[in-house]
Amino acid sequence: MENNRVLVGMSGGVDSTVCALLLQRAGYAVTGVTLDLCASAAAGSAEDARAAAEKLGVPFAVRAEREAFAREVVDDFVRAYAAGYTPNPCVVCNRAVKFEKMLAAADALGCAFAATGHYARVEYDAERRRWLLKKGRNLAKDQSYMLYRLTQAQLSRLLLPLGEIESKDAVRALAAEAGLAAAEKKDSQDICFLPDGDYAAFLRARGVALTPGDFVDEQGRVLGRHKGLPCYTAGQRKGLGVGGSPYPLYVLRKNAADNTVVLGPEARLYTDRLVAERASWIAFDDLTEPVRCAVKIRYSAGETPAVAAPLPGGRFEVRFDAPVRAAAPGQSAVLYDGDTVLGGGFICRAGE
Repeated sequence: MENNRVLVGMSGGVDSTVCALLLQRAGYAVTGVTLDLCASAAAGSAEDARAAAEKLGVPFAVRAEREAFAREVVDDFVRAYAAGYTPNPCVVCNRAVKFEKMLAAADALGCAFAATGHYARVEYDAERRRWLLKKGRNLAKDQSYMLYRLTQAQLSRLLLPLGEIESKDAVRALAAEAGLAAAEKKDSQDICFLPDGDYAAFLRARGVALTPGDFVDEQGRVLGRHKGLPCYTAGQRKGLGVGGSPYPLYVLRKNAADNTVVLGPEARLYTDRLVAERASWIAFDDLTEPVRCAVKIRYSAGETPAVAAPLPGGRFEVRFDAPVRAAAPGQSAVLYDGDTVLGGGFICRAGE
């Protein structure tokens, strides 16, 4: 295997295209690949990626991975919503499909490395003898949260050149200077298999019953009727259709056991602790003692200082210095030490 050969995941967007450009300029032998994960994601992206690869003069291929994506990501998404959780499928996809399949493709093509346009950094810590995942220099675009489940084997072969670039404008400027059409392409904000954002219709088509039930307050008093648990998430205020309250009502939590959605005032959305499961660690093999850290409870949230402590069965508890708002079961709690990702897990319980 030649050490300078790298397989770049290309979507046709500006980030992945500039990733390939930068690695090519750094002397790597670049091959582009698009993973065909689902029908909606494939529409137009492979053609745009192929055009970008042709402009750069690099080989390009499309690899069909719809079966693995459906099994590992879509089925997990459906199960989570059916159980009353609010999942983040990109977190699951990155470890189980995107990087797993990219590295398999890299092996097949004789490439030593795989690369993507994520805004994050990978560094080797000789003292710890571990590969570390770090925030991107562009903190406004940092995507380290989405990559916290990557393994040491995956990180050891991963190149993330955009992690060193401090602004999205700089990325677009690089694309424009190179005459790449992606320079003006808008960023995608959608879940790839849900381009229209209609969760309810998607879940219903896959057999998830959207069973109406009761909106209740914390004392169990019925406030109205909901359309089905998957239609709601912690912190939601709009679209509840419940009136008569002296204060605005928010979704506090969903109870799959009795198909109720608990509503209450915004103050009740805050909690100073949570429990996460299915822990995945990067900076160490396992969490064996309490650690001071900063924690993000969703991709768009800020960090909150906290102490994380181990629990049995691959779980851990987080106790925050200050309460956090709307910690939703199914989302990830990701732990940081400065700009280094320690690891994280899926939130399974918030509050006492």
